[in-house]
Amino acid sequence: MRLITAFVLVLVSLVCSLTFADTPLPKLTEFKVKSSLDGTDQPSLVWAPTTATQRATPLFVFLHSWSGDYKQDNSKWQRQAIKRGWIYLHPNFRGRNDHPEACGSKLARQDIIDAIKSTREKYKVDESRVYLCGVSGGGHMAMLMAGHFPQQFTAVSAWVGISNLADWYRFHTKKGKPGRYAQMVQKSVGGVPGKSSAIDAQYKDRSPVFHVQNVKSLPIDINAGVNDGHTGSVPIAHSLKAFNVIAKSHGNELISETEMDELWKARKLSNPRDLDQKEDASYGRKILLRRISNKARVTIFDGGHESLPQAACEWLASHTRGN
Repeated sequence: MRLITAFVLVLVSLVCSLTFADTPLPKLTEFKVKSSLDGTDQPSLVWAPTTATQRATPLFVFLHSWSGDYKQDNSKWQRQAIKRGWIYLHPNFRGRNDHPEACGSKLARQDIIDAIKSTREKYKVDESRVYLCGVSGGGHMAMLMAGHFPQQFTAVSAWVGISNLADWYRFHTKKGKPGRYAQMVQKSVGGVPGKSSAIDAQYKDRSPVFHVQNVKSLPIDINAGVNDGHTGSVPIAHSLKAFNVIAKSHGNELISETEMDELWKARKLSNPRDLDQKEDASYGRKILLRRISNKARVTIFDGGHESLPQAACEWLASHTRGN
């Protein structure tokens, strides 16, 4: 009898989840904000619960991917916001990463801050719960924002993000010929790595690995599928090395070069720790590595160049500023 009851509960939960996933999403509202740096009008999309003008409401800022812009379909993330009663903000931050104003530039970073400020003026944002999240190019930008503006956010979740643009340029350059992503990087920063000190300064300014040591006590969750870089575009080393910079700033143990090499080549650890093997139901995937440094966490899971919105938002929701 208990087994039947448990089965029925699981079935009801599954049906409810599928029904929610099939429910048409409410329309996003477009608004524009004048950049506080160059005075241009910069667009964003937003959705908010009807109560958000009267009651303190968490703000969820989701960042589009490398080749996308604010009109990119990220409905699975919007669904998470709606499900949780969060304000959903989807800024443009200069669109796809193929021109100097985009790709983590100072202008792009400020656009996100400007969009958040405008949202605060329109709605009653719960200042203890301002969340930032991004995938791929959005993961790059989420880590970069965490490093440049750690005081702006309650928690940051980054998935399969690029942490070092010069390394990524080299990864996508085969036999001296830059591929599509390498060409986009080159167009964004003005040239190839090592061409000049000015260009190298641009690579450094736009690469999270040179800034994430500033997160200090900001909760940040960095994630990647172990197959990424083999079947996807961003090798897992970008996530692991970003975490190591944070761990080093905390004075904590780093992920070893041997462990990184094993994950890259064998896609598993020969000597995993207990935390590396602990099941996480929110992921629904096998965990291959998980390490924690103060309030920072990195997870390599069985997957590819992808994200797990439910897991990301569960982790974000567990954090409140001041706690």
